Amino acid sequence: MKKENLLIVISTDNKDSILKFPLLYGGVSIPRGYWKRVHIMFWGASIKTVIKSKKIRKKVNEIQKDGVEFSSCIVCAQEYNAVKKLEKSGIVCNHTGELLNEALQNDDIWSTLTV
Repeated sequence: MKKENLLIVISTDNKDSILKFPLLYGGVSIPRGYWKRVHIMFWGASIKTVIKSKKIRKKVNEIQKDGVEFSSCIVCAQEYNAVKKLEKSGIVCNHTGELLNEALQNDDIWSTLTV
C-alpha cells in the first residue's frame, strides 16, 4: 500500500525557510500528484512569523485553493495572541498533537516532515 498523506510540521521562525521549503513543496504536492492529502501544521516560533508576514499568509491562502490543509497549535497561538489572525487566514487553531500523534503512529499511511 502506498502512502498518500503528508504532514509537514513547521516550528522554525525563519521566514525564508518557511516559504522556500514547506510551503513550496507542500503547495505543489497535490496538484502534481505527489500526495493526495497534505496538512501543514504551525507550532511554536513559526506562528509568530506567520502573523508578522503578509507574504506567508498570502501563500497559505493560495495553496489552500489546491486542497492543502492548515492548522496551528492552539496553545502556542493563544500564547502569541494569534488565534484570530491565524483563523482569518484559514489556519485552524486546535490541539495539533492529536493529528501529529496519529501520523506518527500510522506511518504506513502518513509521511511526516518537520522544519
